Amino acid sequence: MNTHHFGKIGANVSVIGQGTWYLDHGDRKRAIAALQRGLDLGMTHIDTAEMYGDAELVIADAIAGRRDEVFLVSKVLPSNASRRGTITACERSLKRLKTDRLDCYLLHWRGSYPLEDTVAAFEELVTSGKIKSWGVSNFDADDLDEILEVADEGRIACNQVLYHLKERAIEHAVIPWCERHGVAVVAYSPFGHDDFPASSSKGGAVLARIAEARRATPRQVALSFLTRATTVFAIPKASSAEHAGENAAAGDLVLTKDEIAALEAAFPRGPKPRSLPML
Repeated sequence: MNTHHFGKIGANVSVIGQGTWYLDHGDRKRAIAALQRGLDLGMTHIDTAEMYGDAELVIADAIAGRRDEVFLVSKVLPSNASRRGTITACERSLKRLKTDRLDCYLLHWRGSYPLEDTVAAFEELVTSGKIKSWGVSNFDADDLDEILEVADEGRIACNQVLYHLKERAIEHAVIPWCERHGVAVVAYSPFGHDDFPASSSKGGAVLARIAEARRATPRQVALSFLTRATTVFAIPKASSAEHAGENAAAGDLVLTKDEIAALEAAFPRGPKPRSLPML
């Protein structure tokens, strides 16, 4: 599994990680087995959020006895992101995850509380050792400009955003901003939301052709394309140990310039949207 520096925080993190949205909706034993298989294969970055129902509880069981292997991330809801509310939400997540610290803690999206208050809470949590770093999610370039005004350069570890073959909007401004400021980009829903390109589609045919030539699967090719820049990480969810194995194998797949060009042509990024797409 390839790893890259996660922003400027100094940690080396697996390029392919494990998302957990809706993880609690299926069979619990299968979910735990998928997470543990992912860890076995080097997908040590596990992402969750207080919004994700009981996902934190499932993760707690999956990482029991293996906490030191994991780069563990959770998120605070905007409705809880006051200074006191952020700290309380973090402590609640720590209890549910059965751990004493998070490796990174994110503001899930912009809300009504001043960014100054949320950042102050994040820094307090860093000082107390409850989190090692902090970041944001669903922030467009102008949002990132605003939070940089209240946070020192190098303090924002990552920006977690929607990014998949059919949704490349972040390439216009968000990825360039993050590259300039040393902020990691984490792609959520990297296969789309139940909308992965069908093999019968024009783009799907290009994926299938590259996958066949590389003895890979179309999903592995998609993950490799999305993480072609060293600043970008991806957190696909796996519903089974077998699926986790497929995702992990993408962490060693490096596409050629011609393959990347073919995918860029098959899945054009389109014009810059008025607002950042999100789920």
